[in-house]
Amino acid sequence: MSTNSNPLPSADAIGLAPQSVLQELVQLGGSTKSAFDAHHAPEMGLMDQCVHCGFCLPACPTYALWNEEMDSPRGRIWMMRKGALGEAPLDANFQLHMDNCLGCMACMTACPSGVQYNKLIEDTRGQVERHTERPPLDRLYRQMLFATFPHKNRLKIMGIPLAIYQRSGLQTLVRASGVLNLLPKRLSAMENLLPVVPLNPFYSLPAEVSAKSHKRGRVGMLSGCVQSAYFSHVNAATARVLAAEGFEVVIPQEQECCGALAMHTGLEESAAAHAKQMIAVFEHAGVDTIVINSAGCGSTMKEYGHLLRDDPTWAARAAAFSARCKDISEILAEHEPVNRRHPLPLRIVYHDACHLRHAQQVFAEPRKVLARIAGLEVVELPDPNLCCGSAGVYNLLHPESAEQLGDIKAEQMLSVNVQAVVSANPGCLLQIMSSLRRRGEAELPAFHMVELVDASIRGLSVEQLLHGKRSLDV
Repeated sequence: MSTNSNPLPSADAIGLAPQSVLQELVQLGGSTKSAFDAHHAPEMGLMDQCVHCGFCLPACPTYALWNEEMDSPRGRIWMMRKGALGEAPLDANFQLHMDNCLGCMACMTACPSGVQYNKLIEDTRGQVERHTERPPLDRLYRQMLFATFPHKNRLKIMGIPLAIYQRSGLQTLVRASGVLNLLPKRLSAMENLLPVVPLNPFYSLPAEVSAKSHKRGRVGMLSGCVQSAYFSHVNAATARVLAAEGFEVVIPQEQECCGALAMHTGLEESAAAHAKQMIAVFEHAGVDTIVINSAGCGSTMKEYGHLLRDDPTWAARAAAFSARCKDISEILAEHEPVNRRHPLPLRIVYHDACHLRHAQQVFAEPRKVLARIAGLEVVELPDPNLCCGSAGVYNLLHPESAEQLGDIKAEQMLSVNVQAVVSANPGCLLQIMSSLRRRGEAELPAFHMVELVDASIRGLSVEQLLHGKRSLDV
């Protein structure tokens, strides 16, 4: 990963007006002729925090791949400023560089100035979606993704033919035949990223799970879209662990998508609608905390306050809701265990999901939770902050660059000689498994962090964990 030894010039040097000058223009009746509309335009005050120091460059996956300034965080912020001043249009070039961003937020961890890049890129993507035109095939493909992934019932219906495809041997035949190489890259990527679909994709957890020990609190649990349809075993493990640790678990059956995919790709109106529905559902549930086991969902739900900041009906409710959201690792880390952790002698590598490590700044908590399991050896990656390439639906929209990043991540994982891969996000697990499979390492299993905690509480052996059937009982 190389960095540019010639950083971008300062704002003054390239003629960018500071926020105070822009405010004076408005007060005097002047106009900046901004390329952005007035609704949630990226804030100049947030852009002003960027001093173009370049600390973000080695942290940025796209800059690491291409060494292109406009595909770095500071380069994108520079383009945003030019757009805000009316010196750059929201054209296909602007769209390209904003689309190229994975939204991993590694730049926020690296930034010494505290630039809130997450707010800038999400507001800018909303502007891009409103003011730029996409090619027909790209538009159709995106519409297909968003007509499917945020809808858990549609995913469950799709699960029936997918389960047959996988268990009939047809998937093995298709992959061995090389026919996937003849398909457009986006379609072949979709097949390569398929999870192992359960035989009964319509399984759902009960609406409530009673605490199995002295009651510590009443928590709500996000069931998710892809998580609910294809990772129900992770949801079951989450509910079991919470109940074992003394929490009454409420799983509202009417909950829908949290809006993460829409929010991360600029579909602001859709994201806001999902956010309002989610807030209302959990307000009605009457819970102390909302527990989340998907990093991408968690980062979005913690930002509802920003998304709905100028909605007089929802702003305060959204902020209060976000304050009650916690990743499963956070709630487990802040409470001492009630149940004994049985030994689990296993050497694993823990992969930090970007939306947990960088967007939510949750880094120590998963490690603290895993450290309580005797015999478990947690190995760190050589470059743990580099994104695996998943990033929501980035690996479906930009499969070539996502595969490059996935290959780097897979190589690092294989270099540390472990028995299993562990993460806290379903998208990361699918991306990593696809990358390992391309390298002929399909036998290396991958688990959500909470599955190891669950196995330790239940006293499962390593053999049972690695090769046993994942339980749906709660």
